[in-house]
Amino acid sequence: MPVFRTTLLLIFLFPAWLSAQDLTAEAVRQAIPLETLSHPYLLFDEAGKAEILRRAQTDPESRDILARLQAEADMLLYQPVDPEIPTRPTHVRAGWTEADLENAYGRKLRSYRDHAQTLAFIYQMTGDPRYAQKAYAFTEVVCRMPLWTLQAHEFEIIYSRVWPWNVPDHQTNFNFDLGSATTGQALAWVYDWTYPALSQAQRDRIQGALLEKAITPVRGDYDFHWWASSYRCNWTGVCNGGVGMVALAMLKDYPQLVDVVAESHNRIHRMMNELGQDGGWQEGGSYWRYGMDRSALFAFALKRATKGTYDLFQHERLRQNPVSFPVYLFVPPNRSVNFGDAHDRSIGGTDFFNLLVSETQSAEGAWYRQEVLESGRGMLDLIFPRPQVPPKAPESLSRHFRTIDWWVMRSSFTDPGKVTVAGKAGLNDDPHHGHLDIGHFILFWRGEDYLKDSGRPYYDEEYFDEARWDYPQAGSAGHNVIMVNGEGQIPGKRKDQPFDYTIGGKVLAFKSGAERDYVLMDPTHAYPGEELKSWRRHISLHKPQDVTLVRDEVQATSQGATVNVRYHSGAEVSLHENLVLLSGEQGTMALIPLCQDPWQLKVGQHAYQPIHGSKRFEWLPYFDIEVQAQSTETEVYSLILPVADLAEAQRIAQTVSRDKKGVAVKLTNGRTLRFEDL
Repeated sequence: MPVFRTTLLLIFLFPAWLSAQDLTAEAVRQAIPLETLSHPYLLFDEAGKAEILRRAQTDPESRDILARLQAEADMLLYQPVDPEIPTRPTHVRAGWTEADLENAYGRKLRSYRDHAQTLAFIYQMTGDPRYAQKAYAFTEVVCRMPLWTLQAHEFEIIYSRVWPWNVPDHQTNFNFDLGSATTGQALAWVYDWTYPALSQAQRDRIQGALLEKAITPVRGDYDFHWWASSYRCNWTGVCNGGVGMVALAMLKDYPQLVDVVAESHNRIHRMMNELGQDGGWQEGGSYWRYGMDRSALFAFALKRATKGTYDLFQHERLRQNPVSFPVYLFVPPNRSVNFGDAHDRSIGGTDFFNLLVSETQSAEGAWYRQEVLESGRGMLDLIFPRPQVPPKAPESLSRHFRTIDWWVMRSSFTDPGKVTVAGKAGLNDDPHHGHLDIGHFILFWRGEDYLKDSGRPYYDEEYFDEARWDYPQAGSAGHNVIMVNGEGQIPGKRKDQPFDYTIGGKVLAFKSGAERDYVLMDPTHAYPGEELKSWRRHISLHKPQDVTLVRDEVQATSQGATVNVRYHSGAEVSLHENLVLLSGEQGTMALIPLCQDPWQLKVGQHAYQPIHGSKRFEWLPYFDIEVQAQSTETEVYSLILPVADLAEAQRIAQTVSRDKKGVAVKLTNGRTLRFEDL
C-alpha cells in the first residue's frame, strides 16, 4: 500500500506534459519524409497557396491585403538595390554619435529583409520570376551584412546585464540574439518561397548566410547561449523559434539539421512549461505575445512538416489557457494592463491570434479577435486567416493569475464606462522585465488610467544592469505602493548573487461576484524589513457603483514612523484639504483618504533622464497620502469613485465614516454604501 500511494503521488506531481522525454533528432527524422519535401513547404504548400488565392477572391479583407502587397511588390521591382553596407554604430543604446542616431545599418537590414519577404511571397502568389529575382537582390545584400545581431546586444552593452531565472551569472557569448532570429526566420521564408526560381549559386548564397549567421553560432553550442535555458523569458521563444525555422527551411538540402529542429521543439516546450496555471506570464502581456508569437510560427511549421506528429499547440498549459492572459489584461476600449516593461496597448497582432485561435479552437480567443483586434493588414494574415471558431465572451469577468499572483477585477469587458482595477503581488525575481511593484495596483475608467503604472522607460545602456532599480519606472518609488520612512522594496536577484525566492509578496485571498470583487495582498517580504514590519493591502470593487475601497494595514518597526501611500495618475491631479480630484478627458474621479492618525496630501515628482543623447529630461508626477503614525500600527483607507465635480466630491467626503463594522459612505443618490471590514 505505501508503494501504491507513492506512485500516485509521483504521477500527480509530475504530469506527463511536464516530464515528457525530449524529442530526439532521430524522431524528427522519422516524422518528416525528407525525400518528399518540395519548396514551398514551411507555412504553405501548393494546395495552401491555391487556398490563399481562392480566399482572396471571396473575402474582402484577404483581397485588400493581397492587393496592397501586390502594389508594394510592383513598386519594389523598380527600387534600386544599393549594394553598400553602412557603418555599424557602436553606442546605439546611448545615441551619442550621428551614426548611432541614424543607425543606417539597422534600418537597411530591416527594410531589405522585409522587401525580400514581400517580393518572395508575391512570387509565390503570381509565379512571376521577376519578383523572385528582385527578392534575391535584396536578400544578397542582407547576406553580405556581417552581423544580424542588434547593436544593443553586443558584448560592451549586454555583458553587465543582470541575468534572468535559470541563467548562470557569467555570460560571454552574444553572437545570436533577437535580431539574428528575426532575420533568420525572414530569410528562411524567402529561401523557401523563391527556391524554385533561383539558380544553385543563388540558393547556396542564402544557405551560406543562414548557416553562418543562424545555424553554426547555435548548433551544438546551446550551453553558451543564455537565452537557450531562460525558459521564463521571451528570448527563449524568439531565438529558438527563429533558428528552428531556419533549420526546417534547409532540411531538404541539409537533413542533418533535424537536431536543431528537435532542440527548438524541446526548449520551446520547456518555455511553455513556465506558463502559469491560469495562463499568466510574469514578463507581462506584450512579452508573452512576443515569445509566444515566434514560438507559434515554428510550432505551425513543425506540425506541418511532421504531418501533425509533433504539435506544440497541444501542450497542456497552452491548451488550457491559450489566450487567457491577453483577454483578462484587456481594458476597453483599446488598453491593456501594463505591469513591468510591457506596453499599455491592447495585445495583438491579428495574424498571431488567427493562428493561435485556429490551432487551439479557443472560443475566448475568437471573441477577443472579433471584438478587440482590428482588420488584418499583413502577409501573415493571408496565410493565417480569421479563425472559423464560434466566438464566446469569457464566462468570468475577473481573474486571479495564481502562479504569478496578478489579478484583474471588473464588471464589463466591453464598456469603458465601468471601472477596471488590476494589481499584483508575486516575487521580485525578474531582473529582466520586472519592477519592484509588489502590492501595486492601477485603475482604469472610460479608457483612461486614473491610477497608473509609470510604464517602462527608454531602454538605455544601464536599464538592464544593477542600476535598473534606480530608475523610477522600475523601482518601488515609481509605483502605487507603501513606504515607511522612505524604505523601498528590494530585488530578489542582484548581479553575481544567487536568487532569493523569499523576496516578494502573496495574494492571500481573491473573491469575485456579481456585486463585489475583493483581493487581499501581503507584500511584506518585498521589503528589507528595517522600517516596514508588515503591510496588508485590501482592495474591494463595488461593481454597480464603480466604487473602489483600499485598506492599507501598515506596521512599522518603531513608533512615530512616516508612512507614505503613493499614487501615480494619468489624469490631472489637484489636491484639496480632504481629497484628491483626478480630472481626465472623459470624466472626473475623487480619491478620498480616511485615517485616524494625522495625515496630509503631498505632491512630488521623479526626475528621469535617459542615458541617450537625444532623449529629453522628464518629470514623472505622483502624490502621497503622508501619515504620521502615532504608534507602530496604522490604517489608511483610500476611497476612489467617479464624481461630477469638486463640489460633489466634497459632499461625499464629508459623509465617509469608519466604525467597528467597516467604512460607510453616502453617495449622491442618497444611498449609503457600506464596506464590511475588509
